Amino acid sequence: MPRGHDLADLWREVTLTLIRRGQTISTMESCTGGLIASLITDTEGASEVLKGAFVTYCNAAKVMQGVPAEVIERYGVYSVETAEAMARACKRAYAADIGVGVTGTLGRPDPNNSDSVPGQVWYAVVRDGRTVTEALALPPLDSRAACKRYVAEKIGAALLEA
Repeated sequence: MPRGHDLADLWREVTLTLIRRGQTISTMESCTGGLIASLITDTEGASEVLKGAFVTYCNAAKVMQGVPAEVIERYGVYSVETAEAMARACKRAYAADIGVGVTGTLGRPDPNNSDSVPGQVWYAVVRDGRTVTEALALPPLDSRAACKRYVAEKIGAALLEA
């Protein structure tokens, strides 16, 4: 993030850029718990760009919103493939120009999923026929909220790069 900017500034820039470009966005968030959608709506005019968002904290919720169960079964819920399927599913569900999917483990291991590794997060951004994915290894941070903000910062920066 540019020096002197904070997370709110970054997402204000993302939202204003999307408004200027006339592009819409949707999200399917797991470990970020809706933070990205919330950050988008902090900017006046966000209703022009945010089509909708899903917070899909469990596997069944992801499947209910369009993530193929086979993807989760084959690659695990904590994988780049699942993040990409999440991005595609929300983009399709809301007929948005951009879909963002994010999944991972912020703190302790998830007892319901054996592929859970604390500090590993995957995200995908699907737009204009292109998909950008990244695996993040979170640095040691002092809280879950700090972890969520770290991930949101990375995704915001990725949205501005395109």
